Amino acid sequence: MSIGRVLALPLAPVLIWQGRRVRRDTPKLPEADGPRTGLDNANKIDKPHEPGEPIQPLRLLILGDSSAAGVGASHQSEALSGQLRACLAATLAVPLHWRVVARTGIATGEALALLDEDMPDEPEGFDIAMVALGVNDVTALRGVSRWLADVDRVCARLRERHAVRQIIWSGLPPMHRFPALPQPLRTVMGLHARALDRALAAHFSRDGSANWRRHIAMPLMPEGAVASDGFHPGPLAYARWAQTLHSALDQDKKPA
Repeated sequence: MSIGRVLALPLAPVLIWQGRRVRRDTPKLPEADGPRTGLDNANKIDKPHEPGEPIQPLRLLILGDSSAAGVGASHQSEALSGQLRACLAATLAVPLHWRVVARTGIATGEALALLDEDMPDEPEGFDIAMVALGVNDVTALRGVSRWLADVDRVCARLRERHAVRQIIWSGLPPMHRFPALPQPLRTVMGLHARALDRALAAHFSRDGSANWRRHIAMPLMPEGAVASDGFHPGPLAYARWAQTLHSALDQDKKPA
């Protein structure tokens, strides 16, 4: 059991009261406006092709909760999807087909139903899935083993039904630094987030799947990068996050 869950037991009455107060008092920011699917770099090619040879786009799926949906940004161009696409546009020499499948409040296991609802039929599948899930499992104090089982189920669904070749699972944010959370709730959430994050990194490393799925730690965010609700990323944080994920993709493209 994580230290956060151990601490939560004797502190339960205080944590429940603080959690209710946070839900009541924290501003409810909307998901970012803007399209959630599209084709970028339509005129680019990566190298000379034989006449008539089709150019295959890179197919990117962004799957997640409120952060993947862009809460804290006014438009998808300022959110994770838009910031990551901007990074890719500077380096990709092929078209980019992208899609965001995200919903505020979902836990990791609930992403399976969201995939079924949002993408009942995506015959071409995706080359890469960027996944941002886990914060709502932290707030629910979900156990490590149960969470990892949900992670495995989501990864299996992405591979088997959506033909994803590579999964980049973003690490959990530093919840011990979230201004919206009072103490001791902030400490408990932070400890549990770190426990889940470390368990995920170790799980991917030891189970033989590291060649097709990777954990990428959440970068440190600059001061003032949190949104006005004190909980979600703001545009500056989304930009830093996207740069980190893009760097991971760049490393994958380099020869060993």
